[in-house]
Amino acid sequence: MPYDTDVAQPGPPHGGPPHDGTASNTSAPLLRATGLTKRFFGNAVLEDVDLELRAGAVHGLVGENGAGKSTLMKILAGVYQPDGGTIEIAGERRAFGHPVQAQQAGLATVFQEFNLLPDRSVAENIYLGREPRRGALVDTGAMQRDTAELLEGLGVVGLSPQTVVRSLSVAEQQIVEIAKAVSYDARIIQMDEPTAALADHEVALLYSMVRRLQERGVAVLYVSHRLPELFELCETITVLKDGRHVATRPTRELDEAALVRMMVGRPMSAFFPDPVPGTEPGAEVLTLSGAGNGYVDGIDLRLRAGEIVGLAGLQGSGRTELVEGIFGAQPFTRGRLELQGKPVQIGSPRQAIRRGLALVTEDRKAKGLALNQSILDNALGVVRAVFPGRTRTARGSMPGVLSSMAVAARGMDQEVQFLSGGNQQKVVLARWLSTNPRVMLMDEPTRGIDVGAKHSIYELMRQLAAEGVAILMVSSELPEVIGMSDRILVMHEGRLAGELPAGSSEEQVLALATRADATGTTPGGDAA
Repeated sequence: MPYDTDVAQPGPPHGGPPHDGTASNTSAPLLRATGLTKRFFGNAVLEDVDLELRAGAVHGLVGENGAGKSTLMKILAGVYQPDGGTIEIAGERRAFGHPVQAQQAGLATVFQEFNLLPDRSVAENIYLGREPRRGALVDTGAMQRDTAELLEGLGVVGLSPQTVVRSLSVAEQQIVEIAKAVSYDARIIQMDEPTAALADHEVALLYSMVRRLQERGVAVLYVSHRLPELFELCETITVLKDGRHVATRPTRELDEAALVRMMVGRPMSAFFPDPVPGTEPGAEVLTLSGAGNGYVDGIDLRLRAGEIVGLAGLQGSGRTELVEGIFGAQPFTRGRLELQGKPVQIGSPRQAIRRGLALVTEDRKAKGLALNQSILDNALGVVRAVFPGRTRTARGSMPGVLSSMAVAARGMDQEVQFLSGGNQQKVVLARWLSTNPRVMLMDEPTRGIDVGAKHSIYELMRQLAAEGVAILMVSSELPEVIGMSDRILVMHEGRLAGELPAGSSEEQVLALATRADATGTTPGGDAA
């Protein structure tokens, strides 16, 4: 059956209008998938999965990496052909042998990896391969007018049809992908992690576009690891686990704790692991006094061995710039930096690595990995470049390191691009662990990965702290900052606005981040 009929765990919706589910329960589904099954090399990656999407409704799809979400989306998009099951659109049985056939049937997909030509205009990308013509020539004027009307209908202002895609921000490219999907007269649109690379103010624009699509009667299948988004936008949520359907519930009957429990099989209370018994902060490993550069200023900060310090703040507050300053990617031009009580100058990442620092970057694909290289080559990349004499030792220990982190892959020769986001992040961590760092700078270490992989990384962070590593963690997720930090530093407009103790509330963190009144102290002091 497509809907789980067990009694749901009660819980309030998380923001947004109330979801009464009326339309979803009274109208026939626009899309009905029944018993979808897919096998690769004899292994079932999707087995007997049902899904129903209704016109004008946003339907969430969640699950850990490897749960089958991407496979399901690709079957619906015509990228894969199912080994079993059926698909109906508006009551008509359909079979897609190619993505074009799905588009012609009114089903479009906006994948996480954009499929745009950077040197073509917005209009040319939207109508690529089906440009309006006047005789034998492309009717450029008509194409641009159609694009302008399309963007206006989605509530988009300030984006010219003539703009070259290369010059667009990530959010603007996302808009072009959505507009392209709508241009096919799509009745059903799938969105795969649409906010993964967006800043907070850009997310609001995406939300407004999704609601415009609802008003037009479009059914939206919305895939995201960000649970608050699901409660904000979705009327119904389907959970997959290990390629199977776990449950489909109205959002109003769920809360985050219930959703996590269905996805990973453990309660939310166990999501953030406690410190390893015996872990105690040790001596100061890294100290900043009055540090600054072109992005941050007046930074006073201390990190002690064995502690995890969270670094919070609004988008653009200088969090990433601070860790890049410490790491020498954006060197400090004033102030003082000490490592284990000794003043040092760090003018480049190579110098930082040689002094025992590691930086897990915010964007693992652009800055953290060579996607077309193997797991082993990626894991050994830093050691080979900075400590070539340690390469043989690191190579010998790497199978054990990757195994201890439960990296799911067919072997160390597999290209990193074919791993899930969570496993890619574990490879990033493995390459830094091979340098035996004393200080780990972690910028959004769990961005874009599922809740199960997040828990694995949290456990690794706790183990590193127990071994005496000092960790400075940047995160936009306040529950993560509060759940994992021994102390919390909050930034505002390039400066540290204050320090809070472990267990502080989200309201206290946000008050400092926005410079509202809050109970806190200046950095380096004792929090109230």
